Amino acid sequence: MIVGVGIDVVDVARFSAVLARTPRLAERVFTPAERALPPASLAARFAAKEALAKALGAPAGMRWLDAEVVRDAAGRPSLEVRGTVEAVARELGVARWHVSLSHDAGIASAVVVAEA
Repeated sequence: MIVGVGIDVVDVARFSAVLARTPRLAERVFTPAERALPPASLAARFAAKEALAKALGAPAGMRWLDAEVVRDAAGRPSLEVRGTVEAVARELGVARWHVSLSHDAGIASAVVVAEA
């Protein structure tokens, strides 16, 4: 059963400019492993975290660093959640995540499906 679906898009150049103006933002939003990625990948991960929040109904109090986009050996993205995000997901009965990321033509996008 689908608990929630979220989608988000991010303008890569605009997002990169925000990160350049506010260097500490990356530390508040991305894990150390995520911060090592290029700007388009960071924008896609930001979109995924926004889409994740939407899939959970955008509850207050979730921390950005409590969700991390990781890739398996084949390159397929998935979510690792902990702390505040894990607590909300557990409360809603989320047992599995489906994630799709893309970036092309200056736009990064993500879709997240939360499944019970």
